[in-house]
Amino acid sequence: MDAFFASVEQLDNPELKGKPVAVGGSGERSVVAAASYEARKFGVRSAMPSVIAKRLCPDLIFVKHNFGRYIEVSASVFEIFKEYTDIIEPLSIDEAFLDVTDDKKKIGSATVIAKQIRTEIKRRTGLTASAGISVNKFLAKIASDINKPDGLFLIRPEEAEKFIEELPVEKFYGIGKVTAQKMHKLGIHKGSDLKKWDLLSLVRNFGKAGAFFYDIVRGIDERPVEPDQERKSIGTELTYEKDLTTRFEIIAELYKLEKELMERLEHSETTGRTITLKVKFSDFRQITRSKTLQNYIRDFDTLHREVSDIRKSIKFEATRIRLLGVSISNLESDDCDDRQLFLFD
Repeated sequence: MDAFFASVEQLDNPELKGKPVAVGGSGERSVVAAASYEARKFGVRSAMPSVIAKRLCPDLIFVKHNFGRYIEVSASVFEIFKEYTDIIEPLSIDEAFLDVTDDKKKIGSATVIAKQIRTEIKRRTGLTASAGISVNKFLAKIASDINKPDGLFLIRPEEAEKFIEELPVEKFYGIGKVTAQKMHKLGIHKGSDLKKWDLLSLVRNFGKAGAFFYDIVRGIDERPVEPDQERKSIGTELTYEKDLTTRFEIIAELYKLEKELMERLEHSETTGRTITLKVKFSDFRQITRSKTLQNYIRDFDTLHREVSDIRKSIKFEATRIRLLGVSISNLESDDCDDRQLFLFD
């Protein structure tokens, strides 16, 4: 999906259409969760501190996130995917790999399928989506970013080698900023440079990832689209504009986070047994405390009680809190049976 969170906000609030929008807080410690394409023209990006984003784009409009709404729209998009194939691997709430080798509608053309899916997404949700088409996940992912927003790009098998050789290493899916900088220091700036390195040298310099780099620069990616990957956790956290300094503030803020987390669990029809409390202090020291329950969490009162127990085990005296977070792991679908029955409560 194209600038998903920001696009949903512009869809639901027509007065934001065509304006630079950032989803997130505007405070000194807030960060941008998503930016509209109008904002991106000024250099605003997700995960950027909001103060920097505002400096780059003085007219930037900040809106609070509406995660429940994003999940609702995401579910509609994934329902469209399911009409064409059952082999869907979600990458995030707004992105997925689709294997259409055996498509349900017997269309027989990945390009035609991609066009139809994009048309249906636009018709049913009012949002635009971009698609990348190729013979493997690596190439398809790169292709999906080329004609954004509202675009489509195909990398044919016979074009792959030349395409990769001309590609800057920063554009390689799986090569982050730090790795790209290391490659630059070694004289590797684009695919043709990377291709000159043998397997042993790449592993020596980049560890296990070196073997992956050796393959992908040759267009080799044998990873299947895996539809059964499970989400490992659901959580929410918040960095505060001003440090929390009192017990009352901490309890109140945790309560808000617990409420939001429960909403996310309900929207995703998921439950779990392990609760984790994350705390970052003003000196950037960070701790986590977890507790695994015998039964799954099915109501807010249980969640609140258990988070409160974890909180009491942490010494907050004479400390200033910069960030709080709460998450649930050991997930199961919400209709699951508890794993063990107990004779006594």
